[in-house]
Amino acid sequence: MKLSDLRGLTVGVCVSGGLDSRTISKVMVEAGVNVVAFSADLGQPDEIDINDIKTRMDPCGVDTFIVDLKEPMAEACFDVIKTQAVYDGGYWNSTGIARAVTVLGLIEEMKKHNCSVLVHGATGRGNDQMRFERYTNVLAPEMDVYAPWRDAGLLEKFPGRTEMVTYLAKYGMESFVGTKKKYSTDSNLAGLSHEAEDLESMDTSMLIVEPTMGVWPADAPDVIEKFMVRFEKGCAVQINGSDVTPLEAMVEANRIGGRNGIGMKHALENRIIGTKSRGVYEAPGMELLATSLRYVYQATLDRRAGLLFGQLSKLIADQIYDGRWFDPATQAARAAIDVFAAHANATVEVGMYKGNIFFNSLTGCDASIYNEADSSMEASDGLNPVSSQGFAEIQSVEARMLAQAGQIKDS
Repeated sequence: MKLSDLRGLTVGVCVSGGLDSRTISKVMVEAGVNVVAFSADLGQPDEIDINDIKTRMDPCGVDTFIVDLKEPMAEACFDVIKTQAVYDGGYWNSTGIARAVTVLGLIEEMKKHNCSVLVHGATGRGNDQMRFERYTNVLAPEMDVYAPWRDAGLLEKFPGRTEMVTYLAKYGMESFVGTKKKYSTDSNLAGLSHEAEDLESMDTSMLIVEPTMGVWPADAPDVIEKFMVRFEKGCAVQINGSDVTPLEAMVEANRIGGRNGIGMKHALENRIIGTKSRGVYEAPGMELLATSLRYVYQATLDRRAGLLFGQLSKLIADQIYDGRWFDPATQAARAAIDVFAAHANATVEVGMYKGNIFFNSLTGCDASIYNEADSSMEASDGLNPVSSQGFAEIQSVEARMLAQAGQIKDS
């Protein structure tokens, strides 16, 4: 779609209250478009007051609605933790899963205001354009999508921030180009992603990032802090002895993990569109809870179950990244993981020290298939070592046949 296609229509624009959002909204209003603005409250840790977005958008002549999605965002975090779905480079894809929550939540509100088009401000070089549009396509196929920063006419008019500032000034809206930022940040309850600007150079250390949700490991306390969490069916239900909702759990885990330097990741990821992107990611709560849950899975999954779990987890991580959270393949994989998670009931205690998490104890895990007696190297009532002789002989049959058939190469 082009700007001219929107004249007379009611559109829902996803906004952050920044320079881009205000410019796009004002341009559409002046072009005769009925514009309604929407912003998602995802528990952004870098947003002091989410209602400031509405204040910043008011001069554009649009009504702005802040949609509280903190609880569904927390539930999505729990789903990702349960599936252990980390993407390329081992980081928690906080932005990817947030787009699924955002579009689902905002489309419901847009429909109440009779919006027939969803407008997003993602660039034509990144992942979010694909996520916003795919989620709109699958959740509201009757709605069209307008991407301003793929509209050649708009790109020609606004090649940079200076032109946007000048444009808004004509309508009495004061904005500033500002000094060049070291990087850009996108945040939500799951974590923060830092990308672009100085981080685009591989000569730049990830340490230029100033953590928002916590501290760098070097700045964490010089003492070990213990953390205890109770899981039921793969979901945290208690933290340090107190019952928690998913939202309370994420807030608390972010706070505790953050102050201990947990969850700082560097990635050179493979984007949906085929390019690579460099990022520095914060996700203290995700890392802390997921690592604790991993200890439960280690006790409850047999070798083949663990292999299948890993394959499903990788599939789900890729699906999240590609904007396919609601696709049948994702739902089928999640349903399969729920079979494994049904037995993930246990209390885990870990210790945190300067960015590291280490195991302390696992208790109350009735579905554990670990038997100390079977694993012991000492005399015990567990597995009889003599019984392994038959297994070794069976293994030898195949090994000898492969050798005799000339199929084994020693180099």
